[in-house]
Amino acid sequence: MEKTTSSGTFYVYNKKQTIPIVFIHGVGLTHEIWQPQLNFFKEHTTLSYDILGHGKTPLEKNELCFDDFSDQLINLLDKLEIEKIHLVGFSIGSLIARNFAIRFNSRLQSLTLLCSIFKRSEEEQQIVNERFAQAKRDLKLSKQALKRWFTDKYLEENPDTYEKITSILSANNMSNFLKVYELFVFHKNDEKFEDIKANTLVMTGEHDSGSTVKMSEKLCDIISNSELKIIKNGKHLCGIEYANEVNLALKEFIDKCQN
Repeated sequence: MEKTTSSGTFYVYNKKQTIPIVFIHGVGLTHEIWQPQLNFFKEHTTLSYDILGHGKTPLEKNELCFDDFSDQLINLLDKLEIEKIHLVGFSIGSLIARNFAIRFNSRLQSLTLLCSIFKRSEEEQQIVNERFAQAKRDLKLSKQALKRWFTDKYLEENPDTYEKITSILSANNMSNFLKVYELFVFHKNDEKFEDIKANTLVMTGEHDSGSTVKMSEKLCDIISNSELKIIKNGKHLCGIEYANEVNLALKEFIDKCQN
């Protein structure tokens, strides 16, 4: 079922007799990146949606904070009369998921942070600062991002995926993108992690240069009831390139958290 709420959130909802698995995509992308997961979990209730200013969901505000994105999700859950969820957030989606977990802990059955940032080094921060400045200057997204997100071998063998992701990137409203990207670039890691009570899976690709293994290890150290999974050889979009490994890790974790 594809629908749009009265407030403008576009979502795809597959309703079964299970606790919903909710997927939050990354900046510059859309709900479409979750197709490998939606296919794998087709016998489960799944919900994916376009975050504010992305895909088919508009953005009305000039100034944003992460609470705006958590409010978007809680309003969507309330509209669909969903009480408990398994929440999966990727990249900036994982930052939204962290914010949601702190504010609406009672709604979570489990939490998965896929390719999440935490306390960038000075060098890492400088790199993303430069990317943000370039995006503001060029008013378009560089296709070079795909080199960071996928292995060269995968891109060579899957030109259809290359075309799909680049078409999503090129379709962005740059004004909206920059508002959201700014949140990601200048994130302060000042969350109240002690308020995340849900069982948490922290997962990233072995070769993810932006959401490193070291960051995920530190997140595991600071989040109670958390466990770590590293996707061997994976980069940032390991959820697509190594979908089987990511899906099996998700299933194993979610199955443990059903009760």
